[in-house]
Amino acid sequence: QEIRKVVQALEQTAREILTLLQGVHQGPGFQHIPKKCQKAREHFGTVRTQMESLKTKFPADQYYRFHEHWRFVLQRLVFLAAFVVYLESETLVTREAVAEILGIEADRERGFHLDIEDYLSGVLTLASELARLAVNSVTAGDYARPLRISTFINELDSGFRLLNLKNDSLRKRYDGLKYDVKKIEEVVYDLSIRGLSKEAAAGAGEEK
Repeated sequence: QEIRKVVQALEQTAREILTLLQGVHQGPGFQHIPKKCQKAREHFGTVRTQMESLKTKFPADQYYRFHEHWRFVLQRLVFLAAFVVYLESETLVTREAVAEILGIEADRERGFHLDIEDYLSGVLTLASELARLAVNSVTAGDYARPLRISTFINELDSGFRLLNLKNDSLRKRYDGLKYDVKKIEEVVYDLSIRGLSKEAAAGAGEEK
């Protein structure tokens, strides 16, 4: 009962962060990315406090006995942390960095930790969100962003290909990555057909 209460509070905070970050998909949202990321990081302060509370609700050595209670919300929070880091630096967040953002351990031996499969699930959700961002970037007239997203997602896909995924739900989620890659490729192809990818590349060169 007490675990459920804290998990519900975590779910509420996750919804608030998600609502905040969804704003980047709207036209003017691109100009407000730094502000939205900063606000999201403030919300992660609340997450850390809630995680501290969750750790006290069960014996440290029984993590996997209760894991199902918070697995879903933890994966959602990994995705949100990964999305913030991507929007800030266009890089993939490490498991250690996510654990730090959430105020938990990366190491299983050290208690309440970020399970590797929860981390990977969150990263796969990020891929779907970036596929959506690529489409919305074009609508917003930002033609360079889909090209950068495409490079990032292809590297992510290559990384996942090296893994031997035994977990069924993770395997299914990984199958979805192929569709995200395809969706982004279609956006990039459409830009090149319309001659907009050269324009975007030239623009990016000038910015440098």
